[in-house]
Amino acid sequence: MIVVAEPDQVGADLAAGVLACPRCGGRLRPWAYAAARRVRLLDGSTRAVRPRRARCAACRRTQVLLPGWLLPRRADAAEVIGAALVAKANRQGWRRIATQLGRAPGTVRRWLRAARSRQHLDWLRRRGVQIAAQLDPDLLAALDPQPTELADALTALSAAVLAWRRRFARHARPWTLIGVFTAGRLLAPS
Repeated sequence: MIVVAEPDQVGADLAAGVLACPRCGGRLRPWAYAAARRVRLLDGSTRAVRPRRARCAACRRTQVLLPGWLLPRRADAAEVIGAALVAKANRQGWRRIATQLGRAPGTVRRWLRAARSRQHLDWLRRRGVQIAAQLDPDLLAALDPQPTELADALTALSAAVLAWRRRFARHARPWTLIGVFTAGRLLAPS
């Protein structure tokens, strides 16, 4: 799986042979589409998605080119899960978060449990710091310690988003960029 920020550009990049296989470095070629699914958005609407697939000309492995605003094997967009994580970092409980987002309490509880591993939160924080350091090292001086590890990780990822926007002077949705920065692993695998 490859997480992409601009899914519309991927088709052109595949046709031009610009994308490389993450396993062997060979050229990726268009290879049909992944299964279609519906994804729930923050405003309560749903969106049909059918991610592009690619196949490596060298090793013959296939890759799904997942838009950054999606998370693998999740029925909700990254912005919905991200909103739940931000609410949890602000010390709200899972029942209240579920009510605010209009999601099943068990679903929200599973998201929050998947985001509480110390090892995973440290990895998320390090990813945010690494990307921010590469794009705008001065931005790191403004990062203050947060009261929880989750808040620290989200602050670092937010700094990476800000650094990306400053460097490239382009607008991209924050949770899309965070999805790309974390390679779709905002939540720890179960």
